[in-house]
Amino acid sequence: METLATAEDMRAFGVRLAARLRAGDLLILSGPLGAGKTTLAQGIAEGLKVRGPITSPTFVIARVHPSLCGGPPLVHADAYRLGGDLEVDALDLDASLEESVTIVEWGEGLVEGLAEDRLEVHIDRESGADARTVELRGVGARWADTPSDPA
Repeated sequence: METLATAEDMRAFGVRLAARLRAGDLLILSGPLGAGKTTLAQGIAEGLKVRGPITSPTFVIARVHPSLCGGPPLVHADAYRLGGDLEVDALDLDASLEESVTIVEWGEGLVEGLAEDRLEVHIDRESGADARTVELRGVGARWADTPSDPA
């Protein structure tokens, strides 16, 4: 578990995490509203060097950000407004999963079936505090040796 004091620290954590990511990786971000899920996604996008801007995809549900350096594209999705498995299936995230890094905000309990290997990222914050705690949980062989700090 890592404690991050500022939004800048969260972005920097995302940049460090991006260095470990590759095409086919699925990240499921969970945590309360305002925890920093999109801020973390911005840091990951910076580290992957994809075209931005990276904003919350709540109303468009999913965005594809192509690489600017020949790396994998970033698929950034938000399951907050989705009503269940049928709506997740309609997004067709599995169609691009193998060649992209896929981040799904609010995907806990909805998108785990997309991949046997995934990185679950839980972000929490105390009421009224700026600091966030980030906990990484690797699932599957790809993430068997995942430390909580990606540095």
